[in-house]
Amino acid sequence: MAQITAQLVKDLREKTGAGMMDCKTALSETNGELEPAIDWLRKKGLSSAAKKSGRVAAEGLVGVATEGTAGAVLEVNAETDFVARNETFQAFVEASSQLTLAAKGDAEKLKSLAFPGASRNVAEQLTHLIATVGENMNIRRAAYLSVGQGVVASYIHTAVKPGMGKIGVLVALESTGNKDQLAAFGKQLAMHVAAANPQFASTADVDNTSLEREKAIYRDQATASGKPPEIVEKMVVGRVRKYYEEVVMLEQAYIMDDKTKVAQAVEKAAKEIGAPIKLAGFVRFALGEGIQRDTKDFAAEVAAVSGTRA
Repeated sequence: MAQITAQLVKDLREKTGAGMMDCKTALSETNGELEPAIDWLRKKGLSSAAKKSGRVAAEGLVGVATEGTAGAVLEVNAETDFVARNETFQAFVEASSQLTLAAKGDAEKLKSLAFPGASRNVAEQLTHLIATVGENMNIRRAAYLSVGQGVVASYIHTAVKPGMGKIGVLVALESTGNKDQLAAFGKQLAMHVAAANPQFASTADVDNTSLEREKAIYRDQATASGKPPEIVEKMVVGRVRKYYEEVVMLEQAYIMDDKTKVAQAVEKAAKEIGAPIKLAGFVRFALGEGIQRDTKDFAAEVAAVSGTRA
């Protein structure tokens, strides 16, 4: 039997996009010959993943997993919303979300972990899934939060099943208070993050570049209106306050009671659970945000197929 070298496996992977274990199997089945191995993979439908890798994947699912004082969130993209309803794809997201806890939010480390119930790692299992389902897919991003004492709460918006949906949120709360009450409050805050989409936890977290850019815009607008310099500065202060209310979580109106700021809600909850609460951080993943999607002219597409012009 021919020796199956690492270089041979690498060459086959580069040519086909198939997983490492599939490449090893193909080479074993074809006595180490590269071209017959390519044909073997094609017959098994395992070499098609590479051909799909250039297609835009902006659908899919966001998955979350929590365990006491730690939580992880993961976005796995596919080309169509139809795949998000595929049970095999859902099982992949669910298992990978749990593994993201072990990887502490490191997406590259996650890809190298052994996938449960398979003789492949996560990256190879995804390649296998691409070939099976017939769409381009990718692990886009992952994040991890933890606290020493307290909870990491989660919330999924537009859930297709527990722990996965279109928007995934983690909120980390540090406290020595009642864990059950803290967890319930944490979930409410996670729902707030899903709805209000804050950019920063507190005013101290607002980066100076963003703040100065906002101030410059406000100052130019006020100056253009003909106001004197002292009034301009007062207007800038007022606009900055409004900016904080829009982007800083603790300054936002709480979705459970819009007459109360989130900071006030945290203070109230601290009294109820019998210990101070610190908002240690949050993460919000919305499916496909920031991805440049293909826009198609349906009429032109039909005309092209039919050989006529729209």
